[in-house]
Amino acid sequence: MTFDLPVLQMSLRSSFRCSKFRHVFGKPSTKEHSYAGVPVTRSVHDNHHCSANPSFIAVVTECAGGGSFLVLPIHHTGRVDPQHPRVCGHSGRVLDVKWNPFDDHCIASCSEDCTVKIWDIPVCGVQQNLTKARKTLIGHSRRVALVEWHPTAQNLLLSSAYDYKVVLMPIHHRYPSDALLLSVSFNSDGSRLAVASKDRRVRVLDPRTGRILQVSSSKSHRASKVLFIGGLKMLLSTGSSPWNHRQVVLWDPADLSEPLYEEDLDGSAGVLFPFYDPDTRMLYLAGKGDGNIRYYELSPHKPYISFLSEYRSLLPQKGLGVMPKRGLDVRACEVFRFYRLIAVNDLVEPLSMIVPRKDVSEREDLYPMTAGDQAAMTAQEWLQGPVLMSLNPGTRIANPYPETPAERGLVRQTSPPEPPGESGSWSSDRVQPGHRGGGRTSPESSSWQRDANRPCVLVNFELSKQNKYLIKNQDEIRSLREQLDAKDVRIDQLELDMKNTRNHMRATF
Repeated sequence: MTFDLPVLQMSLRSSFRCSKFRHVFGKPSTKEHSYAGVPVTRSVHDNHHCSANPSFIAVVTECAGGGSFLVLPIHHTGRVDPQHPRVCGHSGRVLDVKWNPFDDHCIASCSEDCTVKIWDIPVCGVQQNLTKARKTLIGHSRRVALVEWHPTAQNLLLSSAYDYKVVLMPIHHRYPSDALLLSVSFNSDGSRLAVASKDRRVRVLDPRTGRILQVSSSKSHRASKVLFIGGLKMLLSTGSSPWNHRQVVLWDPADLSEPLYEEDLDGSAGVLFPFYDPDTRMLYLAGKGDGNIRYYELSPHKPYISFLSEYRSLLPQKGLGVMPKRGLDVRACEVFRFYRLIAVNDLVEPLSMIVPRKDVSEREDLYPMTAGDQAAMTAQEWLQGPVLMSLNPGTRIANPYPETPAERGLVRQTSPPEPPGESGSWSSDRVQPGHRGGGRTSPESSSWQRDANRPCVLVNFELSKQNKYLIKNQDEIRSLREQLDAKDVRIDQLELDMKNTRNHMRATF
């Protein structure tokens, strides 16, 4: 007996895991800072029905005679006018809406009318019913259930419909699907696409070609939602077990034969929506029809998932929207924000996940570099893939991307025409749509790579001065903003000290 007690104490101590997010709590907004009187859709589709960005929030609403959704400025809280203008250009029920991650005034919607529409929202919001879309994408023959923007390419939109087709718009790159898709998720750079299908399997595809790379074969898990875990090289799916228990499962995207981790949660029937924050490595699980939201912390080592806490509410949620990280309140140490759709009360309730800190100025560890609002490439550049080249020393790489007017003018001044016969006799093996490699490259393409043997003597000094002036102004503006932030933090600290002093004085007298 004397030897068993220390062993038990050591096992309990080793199972306790210290985390800076173990005290994260959910703070719901008051009625004054919520959106009341919003007729949330009664659709049975397991979609989020809500999308948010730092400027607007969009909610799919219930209406008769077509489909519509509501777009409100993010600070337009309180009771919403029942006659508030809507986006109502679809002839069928709207099933999904998503904001463009690189344009806060561009939103995509899909509907039962077999179309996908892209809308331009005015800066001041929707002042009258918006019926004319910027672009209508027609690529499906049955109702469109899902839309998803590409995470790195500009204006590249994926849609999935009940005609078993997946279409990348507006380049109209399509490929068939083996089954009806229930959920889609890109990885962080958009090179892989994970899908959960109606046959309850998880698949990993190459989105450029549609080729299936991996298919899950586990009979103990029936997936309904799937999500790439950025930074950890893992894939997460939620679904149910053969005994109808809700499950969360972790996979290796390179091998879906066996799951890395599998856990049964409860016996509820609602679909589990997974949300992941790559900056804090926190996972949130919110069930449709539930009032609670569980949150966990993920790690690349076993046991992979550590339970942190749970937010509970008596009001069930129909769907949820998520604010991007660039729209959070960093002064309050807010690390995540939901917009809960509460259909029973026609209410949209913001829910902030906050890390309590005694000194709110110490928050650098909570906010590392995060995804911005600038695209890394165009849709054509992403679809084209890597640029191939010939290994012949006499062959130069052709420019795969159009040059800017400034670059063209600089090339004309610094690079004289190439004399005939200078190129080698090998042909370029680079694969490019509409380009045939010949024995020599054209002057326009050969001038893309500057020859090191040719002197470059003409430099635009005026442009260089302007760039230095702009950089100097940007640095000054950045420093002034940092000073303002520091003063705001100091003001908050002083107000807090004054409040504590008053409370102490009242308690003393």
